Amino acid sequence: MKSPLHTLGYKFLTRTLESDAEEKTGLSTLSRRGFLMLTASLSSCTAAAPLKPTGSSPAAPIKTASNSNYRTPPVQGAVPRNPDNNLGSDFSKNAGVTFSRVMVSGNYIALTFDDGPHPQNTPRLLDMLRARNVKATFYVIGRSVDLYPQIVRRTVAEGHEIGNHTHTHRLLSKLSDSEVRSELSRCRDAIGRAAGVQPRTMRPPYGGLLQRQREMVHAEFGYPTILWSVDPLDWKRPGPSVVTSRILSGTSAGGIVLAHDLHSQTVDAMPATIDGLLRRGFKFVTVSQLLAMKVESATAQTTVTAPTP
Repeated sequence: MKSPLHTLGYKFLTRTLESDAEEKTGLSTLSRRGFLMLTASLSSCTAAAPLKPTGSSPAAPIKTASNSNYRTPPVQGAVPRNPDNNLGSDFSKNAGVTFSRVMVSGNYIALTFDDGPHPQNTPRLLDMLRARNVKATFYVIGRSVDLYPQIVRRTVAEGHEIGNHTHTHRLLSKLSDSEVRSELSRCRDAIGRAAGVQPRTMRPPYGGLLQRQREMVHAEFGYPTILWSVDPLDWKRPGPSVVTSRILSGTSAGGIVLAHDLHSQTVDAMPATIDGLLRRGFKFVTVSQLLAMKVESATAQTTVTAPTP
């Protein structure tokens, strides 16, 4: 188990795209001694000795470079593969305005990734998905699409779906209607420039979108609002094994799984997560495919096979 000192120290010493502005401001005001005292007080796993004086001369700042060359160790032996499918993706506009899961006949699920594309994490993830014949749905941020259009082109070329996650990742429920329209339009246009496709669904940042706004977006853009049925809270960076455990325990037929390819730990968790879901009998489809197979009756199959040892 990692100590709070290690966890907070990592967060403090290595800045990444995951940190928001408020978090950066708060951490930047901590002195080194204040940081050490805070982390020592947070320790609950072991008893720590009292801090000793560091002397009158302040220590030199510690700089730790991020390891951008890390790659998830390859899986030994064959990996399970998602079955090929020729399922349609044309869902009715009358299917609904908001979805956190879809009633389907069969053990179909949609795996979704938010906040990309990321220059290192997303290509690694695409390699993992390709090895397993899994098609996912990526809810991308427009300004990141403009930065890394080649990654979006690869994502589309490999059969994945692209969804609209706004241009700047603002909380839409706090914006005016014109601002919401601008956020969605700019992201849509960025996706079109990068890959020549148009998103068919949207996911609001933080899940924040008023019902009135959802209906407006559905009427004007044709986008149903896609939320989720499984949230591993991977943005808190709990570690790959925890992300895997939470997704495996929370997924059921018709589910929509939320994850973030912005976070390296999430991508590290995907081989074990996807393999575990496949061995339990789940089949992966895109969000549009899941919506297209929506059934109205309560006869959807919800059982899964026992995991393979």
